[in-house]
Amino acid sequence: MDLNKVMLIGRLTRDPEIRSTPNGAKVASFGLATGFSWTDQSGQKKEQTEFHNVVLWRGLAGVAEQYLKKGSQVYIEGRLTTRSWDDKQSGQKRYRTEIVGDSMIMLGRPGASGGSSSAPSEPIEQPSPADSLPEIQIDNSDIPF
Repeated sequence: MDLNKVMLIGRLTRDPEIRSTPNGAKVASFGLATGFSWTDQSGQKKEQTEFHNVVLWRGLAGVAEQYLKKGSQVYIEGRLTTRSWDDKQSGQKRYRTEIVGDSMIMLGRPGASGGSSSAPSEPIEQPSPADSLPEIQIDNSDIPF
């Protein structure tokens, strides 16, 4: 059995570029930056940013065109693919590895400014579990064992 699955949360490095195929299918492509941080042996905090090429087709491309812009934070789930072509100027074979997105979740609040920083400019508040769940009293006699 084989598995080719990618899950990324990151920020767009540029506005989506929208194209259409000759048969009318919409294609969106954009860069996505993801960050990784760790502490080295000497206690220094280190950070590394990876840049990914993302391609979305049809309906997802339409959503990207309408709602995404540089700095938007998104979750992308898809698969890795590598395409190749012959460079007409140099005559060399070129390769490009991309994530073909199968699903996307837009993160952050609509209308929030999406800078290029690694954290949202405004914190997203989540309700605490105590606010959303009713208090339940359990009597030991209710437990069947």
